[in-house]
Amino acid sequence: MNKAQALVVDDEPDILDLIEITLGRMDVQVRTALTLADAIRTLQQGRFDLCLTDMNLPDGSGFDLLHHIAEHRPDLPVAMITAHGSLESAVAAMKAGAFDFVPKPVDLKQLRTLVGSALKLRGPLATSNERDRMQARLLGDSAAMEQIRRLIAKLARNQAPVFITGESGTGKELAARLIHSQGPRGEAPFVAVNCGAIPQDLVESELFGHKKGSFTGAVGDKEGLFRAAEGGTLFLDEIADLPLPAQVKLLRAIQEKCVRPVGASREVPVNVRIISASHRDLTTEVDKGRFRQDLFYRINVIELRMPALRERPQDIPLLADHLLNQLARSQPGVEVARMRLAPAAIEALKRHPFPGNVRELENILERATALCESSRIEVEDLYLSKTECQPTVEEGMDERLPLEDYLGEIERRAILNALEETHWNRTAAARKLGMTLRSLRYRLSKLGIE
Repeated sequence: MNKAQALVVDDEPDILDLIEITLGRMDVQVRTALTLADAIRTLQQGRFDLCLTDMNLPDGSGFDLLHHIAEHRPDLPVAMITAHGSLESAVAAMKAGAFDFVPKPVDLKQLRTLVGSALKLRGPLATSNERDRMQARLLGDSAAMEQIRRLIAKLARNQAPVFITGESGTGKELAARLIHSQGPRGEAPFVAVNCGAIPQDLVESELFGHKKGSFTGAVGDKEGLFRAAEGGTLFLDEIADLPLPAQVKLLRAIQEKCVRPVGASREVPVNVRIISASHRDLTTEVDKGRFRQDLFYRINVIELRMPALRERPQDIPLLADHLLNQLARSQPGVEVARMRLAPAAIEALKRHPFPGNVRELENILERATALCESSRIEVEDLYLSKTECQPTVEEGMDERLPLEDYLGEIERRAILNALEETHWNRTAAARKLGMTLRSLRYRLSKLGIE
């Protein structure tokens, strides 16, 4: 591979010299420009693998250069050099498409890390990433899924924090893994944590680590999830469940790129990309005072909304075929491979509302393959509800719906709501519903949402 080329744009000669020396030691050839006009002319004269530009230029701004590169050199990663403490400008730059940012005064270690990540975009991704993409691809030919795949490919090429929204079962973690594996951090760790599953008194220890003896039960040092994800991606699922004190420390960790383990006297620098997700509306959580507005602003640099399955029914046949093949491979000796959905069964699935999304589709097909006595899955083998939408008490009873089915739909909705609110912890859901775990298991099996 040819020597990497970088364009550095700043009107301060001292900063240009510092960056040129630093990148030269990384075997990166540097060309410099003092103005926006100089930078545009230089871009026209050669090939570059990275552009570093100051936010403020004598004849324009870094945003002007960023927009020019997005139009004429969309594959060129651009990093912004921002004034110290100008978090708003840094966030705005990443929203506009910047790869990353480095604040003034320039921290050389942080600069080297940024440049190293950007230059990884030059070559092909490793074969393990290819396997990851094959295993974790998002299936569907709908316009919604085509757009999701395009956005994921774009998000993989920068370091901006991403906030993924969508209902339970829509594939939020899958999207996060794809963003990670297709980007320059793909060979580094991907660490996923469900924030709602961590006991509140252990959140800080889990995220930031702790020193031996810092609290009762701390029998040894622990590095924490931030440091476990060093060089890679930390996926904070159900981030809305973080307690407010932990939110304050998380905000500082993201802004300062360092963490302080519980009981430690010094902060430890970390290099991780943050991707977060929630099925709850964080704007509402902010309005109710349960989520910090400044943290929401910081993690929601770019939002990726995962569509519900009912919004893309045309993808169901492809998804069903893929899931049936997966079931066949996971059940050696069982004749699942020959099983296919009858046309009427496919149409019934297309009409089903799928409150549990792809996860529910998988459960329905797994049950059908276990109970179906032939190689062709018919409508009755799916055990779907007889309605095409979920009724609610407020809507009143549908005169065409038998009482038993109507009550079953109310029970189904209540159970699904409890499961979603407890992150599919069945013991907690049973307690919330006022029933035993055994009784909940029976109802899950009866309603086909086990």
